[in-house]
Amino acid sequence: MPGLYPEIEPYDHGKLDAGDGHSVYWEVCGNPAGKPAVVVHGGPGSGCSTGLRRYFDPDRYRVVLFDQRGCGRSTPHAGEPVADLSANTAGHLLDDMELLRTTLGIERWLLFGGSWGSVLSLTYAVRHPERVTELVLMGLATDRQLEIGLLTRGLGGMFPAEFARFRDLVPESERDGDLAAAYHRLLMDPDPAVHHPAARAWCDWEAAMLPGVPPSPRFDDPAYRLAFTRIVTHYFSNGCFLEDGAILRDAAKLAGIPAVLAQGVLDLSSLTGTPWLLERAYPDAELVLVGGTGHTTSTDAMQNVLVGATDRFAAG
Repeated sequence: MPGLYPEIEPYDHGKLDAGDGHSVYWEVCGNPAGKPAVVVHGGPGSGCSTGLRRYFDPDRYRVVLFDQRGCGRSTPHAGEPVADLSANTAGHLLDDMELLRTTLGIERWLLFGGSWGSVLSLTYAVRHPERVTELVLMGLATDRQLEIGLLTRGLGGMFPAEFARFRDLVPESERDGDLAAAYHRLLMDPDPAVHHPAARAWCDWEAAMLPGVPPSPRFDDPAYRLAFTRIVTHYFSNGCFLEDGAILRDAAKLAGIPAVLAQGVLDLSSLTGTPWLLERAYPDAELVLVGGTGHTTSTDAMQNVLVGATDRFAAG
């Protein structure tokens, strides 16, 4: 079975002037003459990690990675004490992807993304099908409010003690309402005594929903925690700035674009039925259920499926 490819360094990198005062970090790895692919990271707001370079054969792929607005090495960073997220929406991120594609002189590319990255990749593909060769997606999600609700409240019954700690940090008057919006208000407060405990509590809840998966070491970085939680609550409290259900409604437009959809059997986000609904709506998608795996790419089984998919599409 294929494993991850060895670690590599980018041969080119830069900052994209995306407008609205935003500079988007990008890098390119692998073979300059290889098959173009772009990595669309999750979160929203997690930024790219170096490990994402390793899912592609560096001799056959030209791999583009970028940090979405406000996170990673992009600026301004949402982890600053005061941040403005008004120009950080799904529409802005989709425009950034198109600007990056044309700036790098790429005609068409493979989209590789997980979780929020699958939402953004699917939306991009629906809007720009002529620019997409294939998709490789994991930890599947779409734009449905039902899926956001599962993460902010619906899984509370499975992890009651952890959820109580998460819910009880917000003012009592807001505990039965939109928790993402309540947290976002705390996180945007310029006072570190307010926003840092809120960021820690949100990350603790994120980790609680991933039983058996070690918490991300990036959660130990206060600036990362603050940027990540500000961005994810900004998106969640605004329906990810996408029309509820549009991806499943429009997935038939992706006919002719092959896709591998990898989903861990133990991924709790499957409780909304997203993987099966997406496979049914997307004519040329292949759903691969990965045993013993949850919402993570850290298992050998999941990594083998993803690398096998990129290898197959490189050969094709």
